Amino acid sequence: MHSFNDAREINAGRPVRRREMLKLAAAGSVAAVLAACGGSAATDTPKPAGTTAPASTTAAPAATSAPAATTAVSSAAAATRPTGSIAAPSSTTASVGTTAPAGTTAPVSTTAATTSPAASVASIAVKDTIKVGIVTSKSGPLASYGAQYLDGLQIGLDYATKGTGAIAGHKVQLDIKDDAGDPATGVAAAKDFIGQGYKIIGGSVVSGVALQVAPLAEQNQVLFVSGPAAADAITGINGYTFRSGRQSLQDVQTAKSFLTDLKGKTVLVFAQDSAFGQSNVAAVKQIFGTDGATVDQLLVPQDAKDFAPFAQQVAGKKPDLVFVAWAGTTATAMYAALDSQGVLTSNKVVTGLDQRSTYPIFGPAADKIAFLSHYIYQAPQNEANQYLIDALKKKNQVSDLFDPDGFAGAQMIVHAIEGADGSDVKKMIAALEGYAFKGVKGDYTIRKEDHALIQPMFQVKLVKQGDGYESQPIATVAADKVAPPVKK
Repeated sequence: MHSFNDAREINAGRPVRRREMLKLAAAGSVAAVLAACGGSAATDTPKPAGTTAPASTTAAPAATSAPAATTAVSSAAAATRPTGSIAAPSSTTASVGTTAPAGTTAPVSTTAATTSPAASVASIAVKDTIKVGIVTSKSGPLASYGAQYLDGLQIGLDYATKGTGAIAGHKVQLDIKDDAGDPATGVAAAKDFIGQGYKIIGGSVVSGVALQVAPLAEQNQVLFVSGPAAADAITGINGYTFRSGRQSLQDVQTAKSFLTDLKGKTVLVFAQDSAFGQSNVAAVKQIFGTDGATVDQLLVPQDAKDFAPFAQQVAGKKPDLVFVAWAGTTATAMYAALDSQGVLTSNKVVTGLDQRSTYPIFGPAADKIAFLSHYIYQAPQNEANQYLIDALKKKNQVSDLFDPDGFAGAQMIVHAIEGADGSDVKKMIAALEGYAFKGVKGDYTIRKEDHALIQPMFQVKLVKQGDGYESQPIATVAADKVAPPVKK
């Protein structure tokens, strides 16, 4: 998937953090079936830590990197925060209007601003402060995804707490550690949070990291709300793990919505040999295979630089459908190789549309590809999406692929704390199981049986706009139509 924002209009005036990350993404373009979050392959599951303190004897590969110093992200209401935490947001005014017209580069509110029902933390009785440890990518190959997740997380916290940063008298503090896209670093960061007594962990954008942190959550009995990481194995991995993003099976179900009869057809999954790629292979086999299609796979080493030999193999296989699942900085070279071998014109190619910064990489090939989408800002028509759009607009940013996952993560964390009236983990889990809420993409439901996050998906297209490309929605695919099978 790819999505690239028109840098001329969207990047102008952005904070350095997100702007520079997007420039890096543009240079290499991050693709994939919703390019999500499988930049690192999962390593062996760490052995039980034994206690909540991060024991040095734990077999998790933490030796390669000490936990990064806790840092903070900016909220929608403040430009700076004290190092190590995000202070409760001050009162803000949110413009709630209709979704920006499809085809425009920047969203524009079309109704008068209305005052958010915000109240300062000082004006409410605060019982305590509940610290939430966020482990995600602020650096590394998927840093731009991490930036979107963190922006959405803070804006979602503002939205869910009505601008107070507190719920039911509990102030919510988000503390951030950088996993750099590396499972060892992510495990070390999570263990450090757990050792300090944190009962809630959030993140990551990388499947390999999330798959390593989830067992730690169970071993130490803390709540883990995974972020955009898309590996299906995260769903149902244990009773302590939830997810605030979609999973690969939902991408594949959306791809299936483009097609009719699959009986006797051949589907080739073209992906990187990573947790994300392997997850997509399994998902395609599960979804397409049951409808009579023969599913083949071609997995490319993550360190590959020359994609011509792999593109030649794709052309030689002559599949009826090529399903592309890609994450990282090599998407431009990969698609160029596929196009040079005639794959994009002689085969039906389906992939996910990635972050806005990747749109230009398709060029003239854009109309040869069928795009599924986790999210584009023009698609949902609801209050939460408009709140996100307006908050980012104040920062000269446009809502992007994984902003909704951070937003939903904040809604889930706030609801868990409210339901438990504190940070009792068992009570927070009970509050989240079966929880239905309205978020950025529409109606969400946390399935009680396996903690899958049921949510709508989208069919979209890229259209030429000036010197660049813009996304436009084609159809919303209902949440129940793309729901993954219950994991038992």
